[in-house]
Amino acid sequence: MSMWGGTKTRAGIAYDPRMASGIGAGDTAPDFTLPSQAGEPVRLRDRLGERAVVLYFYPKDETPGCTREACAFRDSYEAFTEAGADVIGVSSDSAGRHAAFASHHSLPFTLLADEGGKVRKSYGVPSTLGLLPGRVTYVIDRGGIVRHVFSSQTSIGRHVGDALEIVKKLQAG
Repeated sequence: MSMWGGTKTRAGIAYDPRMASGIGAGDTAPDFTLPSQAGEPVRLRDRLGERAVVLYFYPKDETPGCTREACAFRDSYEAFTEAGADVIGVSSDSAGRHAAFASHHSLPFTLLADEGGKVRKSYGVPSTLGLLPGRVTYVIDRGGIVRHVFSSQTSIGRHVGDALEIVKKLQAG
């Protein structure tokens, strides 16, 4: 497999070699607390333990790519919950914008407002073309260890399926 193609394994953990730097497979996911679309504080560590977390960073609410991505997670949400995972989306939009976005597209999962991008930076989510916030998904196991990282600006729907496959493997094993 070329250095530009797909998922590889390191120490039995899936990772995407296209992920430039930052938090990778095998790392402990940095804890954080951010406001949800309802304005309630959400702490990552409080979501772990009994469930895995699929944490996805995306550029902006209501843009075509981000809407497709959110709707793909929405359409697979039941499969994620049945497999034992919570889905959490993060962007720098405000909680109010997230509330409108979630309502407009009937999103059943949590959206978090990372205004200022502090959490995005702590995960090392790269920018696209140096300007746009990147699109990266992390699958975090119940113990808080990142098990899979997928970075993509263009293959938006693919990482939803990849994340679900990893969550199912975690549940089985």
